[in-house]
Amino acid sequence: MSESSASVIKVIRCIVCPTGCEIQAKKDPKGSIIFEGYTCDRGLEYANQEFFEPKRILTTTIRVENGFLPLIPVRTDKPILKEKLSEALIEIANTKVSAPIEMGEILIENILGLESNVIASRNLTKN
Repeated sequence: MSESSASVIKVIRCIVCPTGCEIQAKKDPKGSIIFEGYTCDRGLEYANQEFFEPKRILTTTIRVENGFLPLIPVRTDKPILKEKLSEALIEIANTKVSAPIEMGEILIENILGLESNVIASRNLTKN
């Protein structure tokens, strides 16, 4: 396929390995999306995921009652849809947990029904 027969609609930097391929998502004349510039199958899989359904691990903090600190760092244990990050942050902002808390403890189970839990990223003792 020649450069002129497909137009680049998005450039994706692969983060799967240290190579960091610059993958171009192109639309061919038939309207299909094709990917160029990846050097392995994992890169193609990553580009497909990132183009059609991007996901991210969410990291933030949750308020704590009776804790040594007023906030605890948390993260999702699985990536969630990028388009759901704001909604998840609202749910987390409206949540308050009680100390003591163990690192890895599930603080919000199955957030937004996305099959991902919000877990503590550190231990936090009671005040």
